[in-house]
Amino acid sequence: MTQDLAPSVRPAADASRQADGWWRSAVIYQVYVRSFADSDGDGIGDLRGIRQRLPYLAGLGVDALWLTPFYASPQADGGYDVADYRAVDPLFGDLSDADDLVREAHRLGLRVIVDIVPNHTSDRHAWFEAALAERPQGAARERYHFRPGRGASGELPPNDWESVFGGPAWTRTTDADGTPGEWYLHLFAPEQPDLNWDNAEVRAEFESVLRFWLDLGVDGFRIDVAHGMVKAPGLPDIGRTEQAKLIGAQVLPFFDQDGVHEIHRAWRRLLDSYPGQRIGVAEAWAPTSERLALYVRPDELHQAFNFQFLTCDWGARPMREVIDESLAATLSVGAPTTWVLSNHDVVRHVTRYGAGDGELGLRRARAAALLMLALPGSVYVYQGEELGLPEVVDLPDEVRQDPAFFRGDGQDGTRDGCRVPLPWSGERAPFGFGPGGSWLPQPEAWAALSVEAQSGDPRSTLELYRSAMALRRELPGLGDGEMTWLDAPEGVLAFSRPGFVCTLNTLDGEVTLPVPGRPVLATEPLEFSGGTVRIPANTCVWWAV
Repeated sequence: MTQDLAPSVRPAADASRQADGWWRSAVIYQVYVRSFADSDGDGIGDLRGIRQRLPYLAGLGVDALWLTPFYASPQADGGYDVADYRAVDPLFGDLSDADDLVREAHRLGLRVIVDIVPNHTSDRHAWFEAALAERPQGAARERYHFRPGRGASGELPPNDWESVFGGPAWTRTTDADGTPGEWYLHLFAPEQPDLNWDNAEVRAEFESVLRFWLDLGVDGFRIDVAHGMVKAPGLPDIGRTEQAKLIGAQVLPFFDQDGVHEIHRAWRRLLDSYPGQRIGVAEAWAPTSERLALYVRPDELHQAFNFQFLTCDWGARPMREVIDESLAATLSVGAPTTWVLSNHDVVRHVTRYGAGDGELGLRRARAAALLMLALPGSVYVYQGEELGLPEVVDLPDEVRQDPAFFRGDGQDGTRDGCRVPLPWSGERAPFGFGPGGSWLPQPEAWAALSVEAQSGDPRSTLELYRSAMALRRELPGLGDGEMTWLDAPEGVLAFSRPGFVCTLNTLDGEVTLPVPGRPVLATEPLEFSGGTVRIPANTCVWWAV
């Protein structure tokens, strides 16, 4: 007998889990603002477009949305170069649009998390402009990292640090008389000078910025480069090149320094002083799960992204190892684990898992989604993954905007491929993204992947996500809590939670297992015979027991 499990359940609120720290079980949807929805026809997504599409997110079944930066910015790095942290960039609307979005989200039962970028500002920020206009060793320069160069005439950078985007992490200034001056540090683009968090003015300013947005009503912050604000004393050399490859592999003098934790403790006290369970989420790269757990100790932040899970290879053994390490590390500090498969900085997991085979990648991505949503803790969904969108790998060079694409020896410069605007409806681009075009071209094949095309199709990836999120709310054993591994053949993961079993076949061939319970959701049709079930290759199944 073949059983095709059609999605039928719709989301319902789970007040008990929300009351005990809503973030511990939350599904949080990442909105890349430029690419979600465009309201004014300029081809760039905006806050009003997001507000118009909030009913879609509520119907999808997520608990919160996280917005990438929408602050005033020259857009040298997609808004992660902030010129004014209290203003909305005209590309995205104005402050009233931000206020309207938060209010409407709350009306629909959604929380709103916004990005904060504390490691660096834009080079157009008033502070940095004042620093450039000031003499060396002046007070304005103390807010950043200015240093004299090395060499006979100061012609060499102050140390050997490299930008994550490639090239030296230092740029030399020019003094008012036209002569070469000091160098300033930028771990990312030259347009993103690093702040000096040893400076009291910097700390006071960001406390004020956080209060500004908390007073507007946001429910928390995703902290960009949360591991990078503190640098080792003396800014010592590293002694090797290709430093971007060391991020997350070892503690570096500019990343994962112990001093960042004092900052996060201060921010936690600020968040706790506001009602409504406001949260802080660390984007932190650390060499081990244990060091990552330091960011979510009881007096620090509430969550940290689990990049070890994101970068894990497909397969039962590597996945189980990462899951075990992640759960053990967060359990040691009483924090929930987070699970994430894609974001705005990495190749979409449909393409990563497929290695050139789009059909295989989609099957594995669907299975990974059910695995992720069944694990204990909180889940992050990157916009478009619920549609099964692949990476766009053939963008013409002339449309690229990722700053890493124009430099060498750093990140691979391919982040534009995961940032292509979403397809909502219709047969032709821009597929309902907005009344005009789209800032990056959308593939013609995305007509079949739009929200409109997939809605109501029980075999679609969109309906799979809708059903999984509804069941995640309804089944009491899902969300935060405990799990127990079950015996399973090589290449198969099986674990139980209260009243629930999840089985994942990571093999490229089917497996036959004893039926563990009543099937409630599967990524592929199942075949039953007596008391056994044949689970197809690269398939995940949820069972009620």
